[in-house]
Amino acid sequence: MDVAVSIIKTCKYLDKSFASEHLSKQLIRSSTSVALNYGEARGGESTRDYLHKMKICLKELRESYINLKIQKGAGLISNILVLEQLIDENNQLISIFVVSTKNTKTR
Repeated sequence: MDVAVSIIKTCKYLDKSFASEHLSKQLIRSSTSVALNYGEARGGESTRDYLHKMKICLKELRESYINLKIQKGAGLISNILVLEQLIDENNQLISIFVVSTKNTKTR
């Protein structure tokens, strides 16, 4: 949830170009989707349901990661420190979610 909040706050300061608006809207959708689907996964009705929702989270995390890398490459987010922190945290979450799904599958 903290990553989604940080992304929303960061996107407030982007310029109003078509690229910035397009990518920031998609980034907000994908990052908030992770938080919402993770909440759903935690209340999953079964292991299968949990895994399905966790896989959706992973898909959205990967989308957010690529979006951040595109914005970095295009120079759309000027605060490089914040951008690097978001990319790093997003990548750490991908790793955590991968391990969580693998551990659940082996149980």
